[in-house]
Amino acid sequence: MTKFSANLGFLWNDLPLPDAIRAAKHAGFHAVECHWPYEFDANEVRSALQETELKMLGINTVRGDVEAGENGLTALSGRESEARAAIDQSIDYAAAINACNIHVMAGNTSGDEARITFIENLEYACEKAKNYGLTILIEPLNHFNASGYFLSNTEQAKEIIQTVKAVNLKLMFDCYHVHIMEGEVVKRLQNLQPIIGHIQFASVPDRGTPDHGELDYYHVFKAITDMGYKTPLGAEYKSELATDETLGWMKLFT
Repeated sequence: MTKFSANLGFLWNDLPLPDAIRAAKHAGFHAVECHWPYEFDANEVRSALQETELKMLGINTVRGDVEAGENGLTALSGRESEARAAIDQSIDYAAAINACNIHVMAGNTSGDEARITFIENLEYACEKAKNYGLTILIEPLNHFNASGYFLSNTEQAKEIIQTVKAVNLKLMFDCYHVHIMEGEVVKRLQNLQPIIGHIQFASVPDRGTPDHGELDYYHVFKAITDMGYKTPLGAEYKSELATDETLGWMKLFT
């Protein structure tokens, strides 16, 4: 049986995070994940997780100056102190709520200097995170939704992971982003399985529920199951409807 994690950055994002966790449990999700939980008291979030017996699979580092269009700090040369403060913040919060992973956001930049900066900051993150049993994730984002983002494809991510050589640095494989940028989602899942730390999904091209669109999730989810991958898959989709009105797809895939 395929298990699913509710990404509370998109699902039930009209509720305070502790209540969104409870809503995900009520809806039948097996885990949760989110983007930026920092406005919520970690003790309240941990209590909701304990109450529901759900695991928080991951959180993100902060984006920086969102109004200025920033989308992460970790690859921005000259911003190392801010990037590492964001990493420290995420590790402290993840440890407090007993989360599993931290998605360290690269930011909008390019070039060799950005790559060096990203690698050095990832080395810092992995070294500190290992003391808490945390995995660091990096995620390629497509250039339509995240124009100018440093990390845009899985081969680039794989090369960086192999360069850092930290056992707790893994790939966040978002089927939606990968399909748009590279295609061959199942083949890439199979080839990259040893370095995958988490898998997310949404329909293509509208980033909606997985029961429609040009990416066949019956095929994708079966391939993931056949790979022996057992961690709940992250439902990171958008809808104009209330989340409870979008969940019919779950019956199709469970």
